[in-house]
Amino acid sequence: MAKLKIGLQLYTVRDLLAQDFVDTLKKVREIGYTCVELADHGGYPAAVLKKLLEDVGLNPISNHCPIEQMESDINKAVEETLALGTKYLACPYLPGDWRKDEAGWRRCAEVLNRAGKVCKSWGIRLCYHNHSFEFIRIGKRYAFDLLYEETNPAYVQAELDTYWVQHGGEDPVGYINKLSGRCPLIHLKDMSKEADRSFAAVGEGILDFPAIFAAAEAAGSVWGIVEQDTCPADPLDSIATSLANLKKMGYA
Repeated sequence: MAKLKIGLQLYTVRDLLAQDFVDTLKKVREIGYTCVELADHGGYPAAVLKKLLEDVGLNPISNHCPIEQMESDINKAVEETLALGTKYLACPYLPGDWRKDEAGWRRCAEVLNRAGKVCKSWGIRLCYHNHSFEFIRIGKRYAFDLLYEETNPAYVQAELDTYWVQHGGEDPVGYINKLSGRCPLIHLKDMSKEADRSFAAVGEGILDFPAIFAAAEAAGSVWGIVEQDTCPADPLDSIATSLANLKKMGYA
């Protein structure tokens, strides 16, 4: 079993990036991250952003693309992903009108299938990133299960978010096992011990990361990507804590 490679989802430091994009990237690198997943491009063309990341000492893990663009112009997203020099493209979110009923979820599956087929022809792996709203019942099954049962594993894979699976009332380990061979990207995101179930730095909450890592490695996952949607203070402190805890656990 190959050990997961560790990176950071830059959405965690989005507010700092908005203030000073390049300086924030440098600080991420100084903390010890060498690979990052992009939430947006900071206004830079993809080729320019690739050079900027190289100069800072960071490598891109994957690119993000809204479902609307996957439906209307997947070729543009493919071009950007290739220009960045990465082989993963992820759908980060599903707007409300896409998930209000079974027809919306089926539309999503159809769009992902079509987009994923195009991506595969260029050597790119298309992944869907979940939240907890996928854990609603559509008939006798979760919308999450509908989505993956109605898409072709060759075209649509998973960027499984550990926090959101837990938030949805299910076990992240169980879903990693269920998606074995189809889950190259894992979002490493912890849940606070407090009743509000807020976000926590990796290793500071209730999620069982030794079990998550064991399942992910057995499932053939490639990347473990640290993310914290909201941080109690400076997000740089939070991402540093996550990386330090992963090192203590022997995963980074």
